[in-house]
Amino acid sequence: MKSKVIVVMPAYNASKTLKQTLDSIPSGSYSDILLVDDNSNDDTVKKARELGLKVIKHDKNLGYGANQKTCYKTALEMGADVIVMLHPDYQYDPRLVPFLAGLIENDICDVMMANRIRTRREALKGGMPFYKYFFNRCLTITENVVLGLNLGEYHTGYRAFSKKVLETIDFEKNSDDFVFDQHIIVQIALAGFRIGEIPVSAKYFDEASSINFKRSVQYGLGILSILGKYLLHKWSIKKFEQFNIKK
Repeated sequence: MKSKVIVVMPAYNASKTLKQTLDSIPSGSYSDILLVDDNSNDDTVKKARELGLKVIKHDKNLGYGANQKTCYKTALEMGADVIVMLHPDYQYDPRLVPFLAGLIENDICDVMMANRIRTRREALKGGMPFYKYFFNRCLTITENVVLGLNLGEYHTGYRAFSKKVLETIDFEKNSDDFVFDQHIIVQIALAGFRIGEIPVSAKYFDEASSINFKRSVQYGLGILSILGKYLLHKWSIKKFEQFNIKK
């Protein structure tokens, strides 16, 4: 029986790029699409409904991590077997949806991540600011050493998860901000799930979501804090509830 693949879109002011993103997803590669709007200032919700998407709107801006929590909880309630997170800002190539989902459907991986850093030249040519590239490389090396993994990039916003992964880890205990993305990887690593990667080109332009230099520094410090907690938890020096695996 074919798996139920649900594409979730955490949205904030994505009205200008939503249709372009949607039109680029290969037909037949998904069962349904859910857009969760984090109280946008534009007409993202109106546009999404006109395009026939299932829409949930937060009454106030809760943060990127909180948006993902709503995405994943709702997708599981909708009966998803595979959940693909795709930003509706057209920064990532939507044509990868069937490939991300397929490696999970065929039980090759439990989690798939789209890696933007195939080469330094390609990443910078796509518009990634050098400071983002530099921090990305430094943090990725650190995370690989601490977590014992060998991923090319930890900071992509284009990911896919099996139903089992999201039912096993307690993602609702994670941050409501951008470091949610790293919380969930640590949880996945602790649970021993298989993580795979495929390359993706990424574009940087005014409508594409991004965080500025100050937020990037805060994000980096937040990741180092998470890794410190992970080590304390792993070594049984201090336990953190969010790193416990559901039975």
